[in-house]
Amino acid sequence: MVQLSDTDPPVCKIIDYGQFLYQQKKKQKQQKKTVHTIKEIKLSPKISDHDFMIRVSRGKKFLDKKYKVKLTIFFRGREVQHHDLGVKVAERFIENLSEVGTAQFNPTKNNRTISALISPK
Repeated sequence: MVQLSDTDPPVCKIIDYGQFLYQQKKKQKQQKKTVHTIKEIKLSPKISDHDFMIRVSRGKKFLDKKYKVKLTIFFRGREVQHHDLGVKVAERFIENLSEVGTAQFNPTKNNRTISALISPK
């Protein structure tokens, strides 16, 4: 029996104990679930050093808050011919964030983008 209040005489509710335990376990599982939020940072292959460092600091803040960071490098027009520049920028970004997070996979090339996913340590 579960006592509902401290009244005189005490008010009680008769419940199914098995169902009560089931509800308690269900609540505990819901509390254990963690929601992984993914934040996206977009770069271009011709990004300046100052803008790059701003994006790195923003990425560090996201990783400190336990968010995952998706890095996207997008190419416009003829920039598509220079995927190697985009890969260098992605590797440099991952290297700067290595103290706070780790890359889940190497940067992958799509048609006009290069993407990578970085998770917190």
